[in-house]
Amino acid sequence: MNILITGAKGFVGRNLVSQLYNIQTGKAKNYAVSSDIKVFEYDIDSDAAELETYCKNADFVFNLAGVNRPKDQTEFMQGNFGFASILLNTLKKYHNTCPVMISSSTQAALDNPYGESKRAGEELLFRYAAETGAKVLVYRFPNVFGKWCRPNYNSAVATFCNNIANDLSIQVNDPSVVMHLVYIDDVVDELIAALSGNEHRLGNYCEVPVVHTISLGDIVDLLYSFKSIPEKLTVPDLSDAFTKKLYSTYLSYLPKEKISYPLKMNIDERGSFTEIIRTPDRGQFSVNISKPGITKGQHWHHTKNEKFVVVSGHGLIQLRKIGTEEAINFEVSGDKIEVVEMIPGYTHNIINLSETEDLVTFMWANEAFDPDKPDTYFEKV
Repeated sequence: MNILITGAKGFVGRNLVSQLYNIQTGKAKNYAVSSDIKVFEYDIDSDAAELETYCKNADFVFNLAGVNRPKDQTEFMQGNFGFASILLNTLKKYHNTCPVMISSSTQAALDNPYGESKRAGEELLFRYAAETGAKVLVYRFPNVFGKWCRPNYNSAVATFCNNIANDLSIQVNDPSVVMHLVYIDDVVDELIAALSGNEHRLGNYCEVPVVHTISLGDIVDLLYSFKSIPEKLTVPDLSDAFTKKLYSTYLSYLPKEKISYPLKMNIDERGSFTEIIRTPDRGQFSVNISKPGITKGQHWHHTKNEKFVVVSGHGLIQLRKIGTEEAINFEVSGDKIEVVEMIPGYTHNIINLSETEDLVTFMWANEAFDPDKPDTYFEKV
């Protein structure tokens, strides 16, 4: 299948092209589309002669080309309606009646220059379908967000992500404004589904089935909570689909100097203990380093429980139920990754058996440490 994508270097185009290449190379296998595809990429800087060749040979057309922020408002009609006319006339020239998708906007229902140009492009495509019998797919996208979206252009989410990630100011005139958003991966999945005739339709139009509705103020609050993660060591509530997608989007705007951040290492003669993540409902994640011959722990908890995973070195984990004398021993090493449970009511320790190597242990506790209520009681195993 030959797939023509106009506006291939734009936000939606880049994401669609990259996933089609993943399908073509066998890296993405979760689509009902054969890997036997060829992608024709066309953009504003392409040679016009290429469009002739592509329109002659295309089996499906995604028209993602368009103008969003022109210098002059008359360019809306030229960019959004004018190019669509050129594209469809070229297809007709070669008697190519393959399916054609057009990227429109929910603003096509509004009486402004941008909306009028989008509506004109839609009507042009519907007339083309009536004239040629070709299948057409008109998507009125709401606001689209995700990686590679250009900030300070036509997406408030992209601008806010970029500015907050880069310590720049933002302006929110009305935080109560409700946004209707679709995520770029959901858009791409829908467009790829359309290749095999599985598009989602609503009357004469097609739609992305997953739409997120949220206020501008709530979006900004989430973004500032993401910014505080290196300091607070929290993670977002990724059980919420929108939060998960927005966090991935925010990360894509981080400057290189913020891609990594330091952690506080609590160091003494025994080694170190470093907290990585703390959450209000999923516990605390840390890494513990024990020097050769060192024993750590020797305490028990009423309710707190932990999981120890040795990832490097050779050690011994011991547990003894309070009120009994028999210890349970687990010899552990980085050569065999396994979880050892630290059970409430059992005093426990971890011993580095090596004389030369550090013992590195990943530790999860069911609750973040609270110095006012540590639930930790010293008692040797």
